[in-house]
Amino acid sequence: MRAQRSAGLHCERSVDALDRWISWARRCRIPAFVKLQKSIVKHRERILDAREHDLSNGLIESCNTKIRLITPMAYGFAFPEPLIALALISLGGHRPALPARQ
Repeated sequence: MRAQRSAGLHCERSVDALDRWISWARRCRIPAFVKLQKSIVKHRERILDAREHDLSNGLIESCNTKIRLITPMAYGFAFPEPLIALALISLGGHRPALPARQ
């Protein structure tokens, strides 16, 4: 689906391509593809809605990764507030004025 979006395919063509892939995966003898096909069929409507409305969870995943990288810096503190403050400074767009810099 990502390749189809970047190639500029319309939603109808994306649906056709997804249906062709599902058909191929059903006949495939590789267990991982068969399992993936079943999962895609189960969530097909939601996948197509995300494609139609151009939705992605990439931004949320990026924020989660950044918070995971920030977490070790807050290990020395007894409460979660320093972690929250570090996350807000890093991700919130707030740039406090530093005392030595004007």
